Amino acid sequence: MRDAASLSAIIKAYDIRGVYPTDFDETFFEDLGFAFVAMLGDDGTTPTAVVIGHDMRPSAAEIVPAFARGVTAAGADAILIGLCSTDGLYFASGSLGIPGAMFTASHNPARYNGVKLCRAFAAPVGKETGLARITEVLQQPRPSGAETPGSVIERDVLGDYVAFLHSCVDLTNIRPLKVAVDAGNGMGGLTVPAVFQGLPVDVLQLYFELDGTFPNHEANPIDPENLRDLQALVRSSGADVGLAFDGDADRCFAVDERGELIDPSTMTALIAQRELARHPGSAIIYNLISSRAVPEVVSESGGVGVRSRVGHSFIKADMAKHDAVFGGEHSGHFYFRDFWKADSGILAALHLLAALGETEPGTALSDVLAPYIRWQRSGEINSEVKDTQETLAMLRLQYQRQDGVTLDELDGLTVSATDWWFNVRPSNTEPLLRLNVEARSAELLSEVTTAALSVIRRDA
Repeated sequence: MRDAASLSAIIKAYDIRGVYPTDFDETFFEDLGFAFVAMLGDDGTTPTAVVIGHDMRPSAAEIVPAFARGVTAAGADAILIGLCSTDGLYFASGSLGIPGAMFTASHNPARYNGVKLCRAFAAPVGKETGLARITEVLQQPRPSGAETPGSVIERDVLGDYVAFLHSCVDLTNIRPLKVAVDAGNGMGGLTVPAVFQGLPVDVLQLYFELDGTFPNHEANPIDPENLRDLQALVRSSGADVGLAFDGDADRCFAVDERGELIDPSTMTALIAQRELARHPGSAIIYNLISSRAVPEVVSESGGVGVRSRVGHSFIKADMAKHDAVFGGEHSGHFYFRDFWKADSGILAALHLLAALGETEPGTALSDVLAPYIRWQRSGEINSEVKDTQETLAMLRLQYQRQDGVTLDELDGLTVSATDWWFNVRPSNTEPLLRLNVEARSAELLSEVTTAALSVIRRDA
C-alpha cells in the first residue's frame, strides 16, 4: 500500500519512471506486477499471461524478476523474452495477443529505470487507459494471490521479430548501401545486427556494446550534441546514410550522406507516401509540430491527413479511430498499422533504406529527400515564463487581431497564416513555453520567430 504523493512522482502520463532504488524498489515492482494483472482483470477476465522484456540497464536484473513474481502471484504466466527493444516487446505483445511490460527508461540517464505497459496487441496503457486504475490498486492493501499461481516461462522472439520486419519492408533487391549506425550503447546494438543480417547493407557500427551506463553519450538522438559522432563517421567513411537510435531503440533519427540531420517530418512525409502507394486513400496521422510538408505530401498522394496532439497516446488513439496506415511525430516516433499501430524506429529506418536503395547507383539521399523539404523550421525554442496561461492569453490577444491569421487550441496555441505558422505549448513539468515556428523562407522564419518571442519573453 502506497500514498498518492509518492505514486504521482513516478507514474507519468504514459509510463512509470524514476530513479532506482531511490524512487522505487523490488517490492514496488512486485506489487506493480500484481496490480497490472488486477487492472487488466477489471472486465472480469484475468489475462492468462504477460510478456516481459527489458533493456540493458543494470537494475533490470532486480526489478524484472520482482515484477514477474507479482504477475504470477496474480494468476498469470510471466513470459520472459529478455533483452529487447521496446518495439520488440510490442511485437511480442502483438504476435502473441497478450499484454506486455517493457522495462526501460528510454533515453534517461543510467540511474533511471521504469516500465512501459501495454494491453494485448500492443494497445497503449496511459493514465486514462489503465495507469490511473493501477495507481488506485497500489494505494490499497494487496489481496491474497490467486489459488493457482502462474508460471515463469522464458522465450526467444528475436528471430520472429526480424522475420516480421522483413515482411513489412522488402530490401532484398535494393542496391548495396553503406550505413553508419550509432546505437548509443542501447538496444539498437542487439536489434540492428539481427535485422540487417543477410541484407545488402554494410553496417558501420558505433557504440553497439550494450551498456546501460551510456559511457559515450546520452542515448537521446533528439539532442543534436548526441549525433556529432555519427555525423563525423558518415562524412569520414562516405556512408550513404547514418542512423541513430535511443536507448530502447523505439525512436530513429537519421543523417544524410553529407552528415546533415534529416528532420523527422521529412521521414514522415517520405514513409507516408510509400505507405499510401500500398494502401491508397488511407489516413495518415501527424502531430501538430510536424512540418506542413507532411499534409501537403499526404494530400498529393491521395491520402487523408489527420492532425493530432503531441504525445504517443494521442497518436495511437487517432491511429485506431481513423484506421490510419501510418503516423509520425516530430520526436522521431513512427507508427505503423501493420505493426499493431505501435511505433518502431527500425521499421522506419528500413523504409528510408528501401527508398534510397531503390534508386539508381550514385543517387544521394539528399536528392531523394529534397521533394519533401519545403519549409524552414525553427526547432523547439524553450522560454521560462512566470505564468504560462497568462502568456498564452497575451499571444492570443496579439494575433487574433491580425488579418489572414487563424488560431486554434488543439494543443497549446497554434497561430497560422498562408506562409507561416507557429505553435506554443506549455511544459507539463516546468514553467516553460515551447515554441515551434515554420515559414516558407529563412527571412520570414526569423521575422515570425522574433515577433512571437517578443510577446513570450515580454516579462523575462
